Amino acid sequence: MNAHFSFAPATGVGSLPGGDAREAAKTATGSFEDFPFLPELPARGPGADMIGRTVGMLVELYARVEPSGWRIGDRPGRDTRRAWSWLGEDLDALEEFTQGYEGQLKVQAVGPWTLAAALELRNGEVALSDPGACRDLAASLAEGLRLHLEEVRRRVPGAQIVVQLDEPSLIAVLRGQVKSASGYRTHRAVDRQVIEATLRDVVGVHGGGPVVVHSCAPEVPFALLRRAGAAAVSFDFSLLTERDDDAIGEAVEGGTRLFVGVVPGTDGPLSDPAGSVMGVRTLWRRLGLHPGLLAEAVTVTPSCGLAGASPAYAREALAHCARAARSLADNPE
Repeated sequence: MNAHFSFAPATGVGSLPGGDAREAAKTATGSFEDFPFLPELPARGPGADMIGRTVGMLVELYARVEPSGWRIGDRPGRDTRRAWSWLGEDLDALEEFTQGYEGQLKVQAVGPWTLAAALELRNGEVALSDPGACRDLAASLAEGLRLHLEEVRRRVPGAQIVVQLDEPSLIAVLRGQVKSASGYRTHRAVDRQVIEATLRDVVGVHGGGPVVVHSCAPEVPFALLRRAGAAAVSFDFSLLTERDDDAIGEAVEGGTRLFVGVVPGTDGPLSDPAGSVMGVRTLWRRLGLHPGLLAEAVTVTPSCGLAGASPAYAREALAHCARAARSLADNPE
């Protein structure tokens, strides 16, 4: 049974546009007074991208950028050092804007299965092709994440840290849809119990603290993530279908928080805040859930990261999430 956590009503997903760490930290902390996040700025290049940021956290595993992507190497090279440097810069900026802060603070890392589907072994195949490599990678990630959390606690001692594991490739791993290096075949599906056990090990690094698993892919495996210990599941609300209803109903009734991505991640017109969460209210009615549960069960976010948005839109989208969350709390019916 998952421990029940009380989450703040709105936050970001992780990535923001541009390359200025201080500006990003100012946006992430200014948009959400009670649930800021450590921004990621992939526009800076390799090492600041989602995979590169997490590669920089790994312990005794190093990788470099090849034309095909990140590949494991023998020693920390320029790309790994760049990842370390940018993470340090981002933490410096976050520390500056969270002086005296007490409350929830979200940090993100790529989960073990998306990492295994992206990170290449020396032979050019992804780590997913080798069960031993998957185990080594998950162990390195777990230890690296533990050290990262220690560092964040040191810099922002008043924060209650929430860990987000990004797993956009999880469905492809479960279904055997991750392509081989040649592109002519796919790697075999990984056993669900192995996937669940590995996720549980990485989730457990937070020592009982709240972990969110984020996926902006369709058909998120809510039940599997809950069994693995996720206190919350983050997803693109627009990708839900009625096939997801039972899993969502069970999650809510079991105390799992829903991070609903209802604000588009790229530039475009934004509806009024109440309109952004209208679909969430409709889902609630369809499931027969009590409207009073809405604010207790839902955190509002963008549909995915905002790296592809303009800086002005990104700021507006985050502010819109906060307004939409207030609308949901004030008018749950």
